Amino acid sequence: MAKAFLLFLLTCACLFGTTAAAQELDARVTVNHQQVQGTSTAVFDNLQQVLTEFINEHQWTQLNFRRSERIACSFNFTVQKYDEADHKLECALTVSATRPVYNASYTTTTFSTRDGNCNFRFQEFDKLEFRPEAIDNDLTAIVAYYAYLIIGWDLDTMSPQGGTEALQTALNICNNAQTLTLSARGWKSFDDGKNRYAIVNDYLDGRMEPFRKMQYKYYREGLDVMAENAERGRAAITEAFDLLAQAHNNKTMSQLPQLFTEFKADEIANIYQGHATQKEKEAVVELLSKLNASKNPTWNKIRN
Repeated sequence: MAKAFLLFLLTCACLFGTTAAAQELDARVTVNHQQVQGTSTAVFDNLQQVLTEFINEHQWTQLNFRRSERIACSFNFTVQKYDEADHKLECALTVSATRPVYNASYTTTTFSTRDGNCNFRFQEFDKLEFRPEAIDNDLTAIVAYYAYLIIGWDLDTMSPQGGTEALQTALNICNNAQTLTLSARGWKSFDDGKNRYAIVNDYLDGRMEPFRKMQYKYYREGLDVMAENAERGRAAITEAFDLLAQAHNNKTMSQLPQLFTEFKADEIANIYQGHATQKEKEAVVELLSKLNASKNPTWNKIRN
């Protein structure tokens, strides 16, 4: 009897533990409304609170994440216009995510982008619900899209193309959001090379498979190895850049290589600066300059 009761307690503990550990994201949400004057701030404070709860308490996948494994991310909304009568907000949204580096106290950025087409309606005390089969709300569609994109990118850094299912869900959201009007520009194919549709569609394009391989090579075989063997980790990162160049050559119009090098530039420079051979440095600088010439001042630091 005692054994049966103990088994019951263990089963309950596992069930409750699984439920508590299911959420994937540890998001910090900010709503900056300094550009909007002459209106109550209550709606913005409520929006920030509701979004924080929605992102962090929603179970986005069937995967079980321990609390310590949740993906640290941020959603920073800058309100540019607010129509109080129509409850309409026009915002710019900056989204970023990080992950820890193995055997180090360092965290590395895995994703960062600015979305200038983040428009939606919100009334104070609105409840946010997301149903992937029925996309009818601009705000929840945008947030859910980025939630799945963050999860997919993060999983790709942990295992080869491990984020496919989450990324496919993000693409499905784009396809199902075509009837939305306020945030329409972000969902349209071929409308903008950096919009929501373009990012995930390019990411899943077979021609960009080297980009996904690059993710695993750069993070798991590169950064995660640096603490144990800096030379081996750096060599893997150099190989990752060859994959990045291959992805660019396969689909020259894709903005993904440029997006990656935008938010990784300083980190990359620090990896090579004062290390590596001069020959390796020159090869890396030449390759990265072809991918993103706007970062040449940063790439040139690698030569030091």
